[in-house]
Amino acid sequence: MKLLRLGDQGPVVAEIRTTLTHLGFLPATPRQGGERTETDTGPATTAASTTTDAPRTGTSPASVRRTDAALPASPSGSLSAGQQIPAFPVSSQSDHFDHTLDRALRAFQQSRGLSVDGILGPDTTRALEEARHNLGDRLLYHSAAHPFVGDDVAALQERLSNMGFDVGRTDGIFGPRTESAVRDFQRNRGLDADGRCGPHTLDELARLRRTVTGGRPDVLRESVRLLARGSSLLGVVIALDPGHGGDDTGIVCSGLCERDLMADLADRLSTRLIDSGLESVLIHAPDESLTEQERAIRANSLEADLLISLHTDGSDSPQAQGISAYYYGTTRGSSAVGERFAQLVQREIVSRTNMLDCRTHPKAWDLLRRTRMPAVRLDLGYLTNEHDAQALGSTQFRAAVAESVLAATQRLFLPPELDAPTGQLHVPRVAGRA
Repeated sequence: MKLLRLGDQGPVVAEIRTTLTHLGFLPATPRQGGERTETDTGPATTAASTTTDAPRTGTSPASVRRTDAALPASPSGSLSAGQQIPAFPVSSQSDHFDHTLDRALRAFQQSRGLSVDGILGPDTTRALEEARHNLGDRLLYHSAAHPFVGDDVAALQERLSNMGFDVGRTDGIFGPRTESAVRDFQRNRGLDADGRCGPHTLDELARLRRTVTGGRPDVLRESVRLLARGSSLLGVVIALDPGHGGDDTGIVCSGLCERDLMADLADRLSTRLIDSGLESVLIHAPDESLTEQERAIRANSLEADLLISLHTDGSDSPQAQGISAYYYGTTRGSSAVGERFAQLVQREIVSRTNMLDCRTHPKAWDLLRRTRMPAVRLDLGYLTNEHDAQALGSTQFRAAVAESVLAATQRLFLPPELDAPTGQLHVPRVAGRA
């Protein structure tokens, strides 16, 4: 699809403006002749929800009220020019991608855990489509070939999780665990346990309130599973994703290529992991260029315990520098183990190198969202920065990063009383593998 950004125009731009208005990121333009506006009566709707979703927090400006009225779903999952959307009053310049729309789109991207670039690309388009769906708009069930994805699925997962049913992460994807949780709920309520969320199931959900208190159930479950593994690294499977591959070189600057640097780092890290008793698997060959969704599918097929994606960064400004770690997280939920590992590996790398600490951040990128295991993406410096490029080009630096990732992996499974200070833990080689 064509990327849209500031300065572009066309009918798709007008539809994006209308959608962002409906979601509360843009105020409605008053109609001519004193007609009512969205802020007076709420946005016009074309379909009513069977049940309302819980109010969202941190996603729309406080000055504009957002209702749970539904936008009609697009069968193709994209914002096509012929899509029927509620008719909001818009200005004559509604098809122009101006600064107001740019700011609103950036606010939406930030609220959804996307890269905040003001560009309407595939990820942002999918997120806008998912935001259209409210719980009760459509029948939800598990479809392996074309799973239901959207805010209605996330709302269902959130409600079931808060009542003690195990849906895994609240990721907005109706997968096998969500189906199993729906069946368990239906059996508990005396319904036909078909795993389909229709009117009867929604009615029962509406009658019940949250029954789990004292913390997020998904976090508690992930913590218990982690403790159950013990402190041994034997048998732990680590999936490694060196950023880019094949014809996709990634960032190329200062005579350095992101694809080649991360392939070298992945080899070093894999060797160090195997020497320490873990199992390490590269999820794609050096000559393969896969999408994030394809990488997630590969990682899931390996049934790995942890996924680590290796990248560098770049910027128009040569002053931008530093390393950062990303884990799955949105306003509805996050990966507790992913967040913990991101914090551990970030601190280890910073303590063992002289790189600037750009901290850890939650994101909803496909690779982090669609993996069933905890996943962390590491951005290990800016090739466009002289200091970072010099470090990344050094074999000593890449060896230090490999040791840092290994130490963070061990610390993830250690109980607090055995945990060594940051930067001082050394994981020995397993006997016979030296």
